[in-house]
Amino acid sequence: MSLKKDAIKYFGKFWFLLWKDESLKGWIFSIIFLFIFIKFIFFPGLSFITGTSLPLAIVESCSMYHGGNLISNPDSWFKEHEEKYFEFGIEKDGFQNFAFKKGLNKGDILFVIGTDPDKVKLGDVIIFNANQINPIIHRVVGINEIGGKKVFSTIGDNNNGQISFETEISEDELVGKPVIKIAPYLGWVKLVFFERLKSPSERGFCVEN
Repeated sequence: MSLKKDAIKYFGKFWFLLWKDESLKGWIFSIIFLFIFIKFIFFPGLSFITGTSLPLAIVESCSMYHGGNLISNPDSWFKEHEEKYFEFGIEKDGFQNFAFKKGLNKGDILFVIGTDPDKVKLGDVIIFNANQINPIIHRVVGINEIGGKKVFSTIGDNNNGQISFETEISEDELVGKPVIKIAPYLGWVKLVFFERLKSPSERGFCVEN
């Protein structure tokens, strides 16, 4: 019985220090606790549930941006970009059925799930490793099979063409597939601290190429 009372007593102190103590000590304790919880409990748990090492991803570039973003008109946008997709055999009617047909903006936070390479379809937006600082978020424009393994080809909706590293993406480089934009722009809370490290052409808000 004494052990139970002690446990309740210590939990009460912990709870007070975490949520109700407005002193500097309480504030520091809360920050440390939240950091530990997010890094060692929340994200590992979310990774386990979603089947990917990157369950939440921030769009860090303008490569998937569509003019107007959330109010972008997919019809008029594709008309301006259809020549780029023509060489991949992608037409307007097909594009209208793709995920994220209004693109993605810098700062968007995406919910990501692990995906079977065999279930990736033309037009899907995928996240993959390409020996860059961060994983790349681009749209699939080609799928082949080499040696029994899937090989993907992607392009950024707002890029004028493919980048060399995205013409042959092995299934082993696949990180996951974003399924929903859960917080438009909110990722800027993090990005603003890294903008100065980027080249001048990559800084700031997005414009359509």
